[in-house]
Amino acid sequence: MKDVRWFVMGDDDTVFIVDNVVRILSKYDHRQFYYIGSSSESHVQNIYFSYAMAYGGGGFAISYPLAEQLAKMQDQCIQRYPGLYGSDDRIQACMAELGVPLTREPGFHQYDVYGDLLGLLGAHPITPLVSLHHLDVVEPIFPRTTRVKALQHLMQSIRLDSANIMQQSICYDKKRYWSISVSWGYVVQILRGVISPRELEMPTRTFLNWYRKADYTAYAFNTRPVTKHPCQKPFVFYMRVSRYDRSKKQIIGVYSPNQKSRNPTCRWKMDSPEKIDSIVVLKRPDPQRWQKSPRRDCCRVLPSQKRSTMYLWVGNCRNGEISQL
Repeated sequence: MKDVRWFVMGDDDTVFIVDNVVRILSKYDHRQFYYIGSSSESHVQNIYFSYAMAYGGGGFAISYPLAEQLAKMQDQCIQRYPGLYGSDDRIQACMAELGVPLTREPGFHQYDVYGDLLGLLGAHPITPLVSLHHLDVVEPIFPRTTRVKALQHLMQSIRLDSANIMQQSICYDKKRYWSISVSWGYVVQILRGVISPRELEMPTRTFLNWYRKADYTAYAFNTRPVTKHPCQKPFVFYMRVSRYDRSKKQIIGVYSPNQKSRNPTCRWKMDSPEKIDSIVVLKRPDPQRWQKSPRRDCCRVLPSQKRSTMYLWVGNCRNGEISQL
């Protein structure tokens, strides 16, 4: 096949952010043997199937020369593994016979979970968001809408800056003593007090494992619990609208509070994020960010004339800038 470099496989319920698929694959020499993807979030699923397997729901890519070799032996190969389940399982068995290991890219997401993806998408790893899966199983990624409309809403931000979608940045409001986590294009969360970046970059367990159990040992990555303390509950602001300001060459995103959840009474003597009814996030598109070494974006709290509106700037960190109060 002329001008073909890669074959990408996904399930019928896999959503690919195509620009980011291209960004990931451009790092690799397509003339070599590459089998690229990611494991499941479920530790049990990975044990049952294989940690060496790229899960088909999250999607995976095979370089053209590797696909050529696979085509020559695949029919005989899969007959040697009648007990395996699924095409992705069989592909990995054939890769093992070819001696080609899985090259892991954590932006491919199987999402073998139930419930709310907020915890996972609000603390995305520092890598491009490549795929989403099982969106028919989890709750809509935006509240008070359907799954399809929620995905269409997310596309607002993806069209403006696909390279930075869901990328987390962390900053602090020093005057009000708040910790702020931004998942660009999706959600902003404000927490009272100082929560370290080490904690904030860990997903909160807003979801259940694939067997519908709240078991923190069931995941193949670190998580943190959903707090029960009324003063430590995050205030969640979802992206309402995103637009590009041509005059200032920046994206303006407006985030509104989640009306679905009521915040419990807190007796701490400090400002409450409940007074914020709108967060404006300013960001310049950075399509070349993944051509540099990976680093989390920085964010800064900007002055605001209205106490009910918070302004944030998100972008490349200055020299020597770190996330601290």
